[in-house]
This record gives sequence, structure tokens and C-alpha cells, in this order.
Amino acid sequence: MILGVPWWVFMMILFIFVSGFMAFRAMRAEHRLEQQYIEQEGKIYIDRIEEERKQKQRQTT
Repeated sequence: MILGVPWWVFMMILFIFVSGFMAFRAMRAEHRLEQQYIEQEGKIYIDRIEEERKQKQRQTT
């Protein structure tokens, strides 16, 4: 007993904080993956629009 509280209570509190930290890390990693996917899809979209613009310019000349 530490300060009249069983040791396992301190361990449970520690595990709660560790669990919260791990959840935060997972959330941050997932956000990064989503951002990478969004950037990749956006680049594909921009490339497609630029290609269509080039084709229109070729057709008009």
C-alpha cells in the first residue's frame, strides 16, 4: 500500500494513461495516412484536368 491505496489502483491509473496515449498516437497516424491519400487523389485529379486542358488546346490549334 502506498498512501493507503493498493498498488494495483496505481497500476490501473497508469494503464489508463498509457491506453490514452496509444489511442492518441493511433489517431495521429491515421490522420497522416488520410492526408497522404487525399494528396495522392488530388494529384491524380489535377493531372487529369491538366491533360484535358492540353487536349482542348491541341484541338483548337
